[in-house]
This record gives sequence, C-alpha cells and structure tokens, in this order.
Amino acid sequence: MNELWINIIGYTASICMILGYLPQAIVTIRTRDTDGIAMPTFCMLGLGSIFFVVQGFALSNWPLVITNVITTVCSLIVFFIKVHNDRRKK
Repeated sequence: MNELWINIIGYTASICMILGYLPQAIVTIRTRDTDGIAMPTFCMLGLGSIFFVVQGFALSNWPLVITNVITTVCSLIVFFIKVHNDRRKK
C-alpha cells in the first residue's frame, strides 16, 4: 500500500474516532449525567489514548497524536465530572 493511502486511512480513522468520542463528551458536559459511565472502562480508554499519543510522537504520526490528544482531553473532562458526581452522591 502506498504512503498516500496509508495517510488517507489514518486521517479517516482519526475523524471517525473524534466523531465517535465527541458526542458522548458533549452530552456528558451539558447534562452532567454520568450514571451510565463505567469508571474502569472509561479510565482504560483514557489511558489507551495517552499511550497512543506517546506512540504517535515516537512514530511522528500526526493523525494518531491529534486524535488521541482530543480523546484524552474529552476523557479527562468526563472523568472529572464523573468523580465530582460520584462524590456528591455519597
């Protein structure tokens, strides 16, 4: 596969990941409803994003870096909302 197609696939994957992640983050930020979020799963997804950022930098793969910086930021925002909500319920 030539480099152009590899880049097209990478950028397409990035767009799909961002468009898949952002709606959930936006809904959570607007509603503050985190009851349906499983913390262990969400934390593992966030950690995975962080590791992909590191890998992206190591490989100079900018679609990987950009996508996972965005998903990491979304994960952190939702994580803090979830922690705040869980503490308030106790």
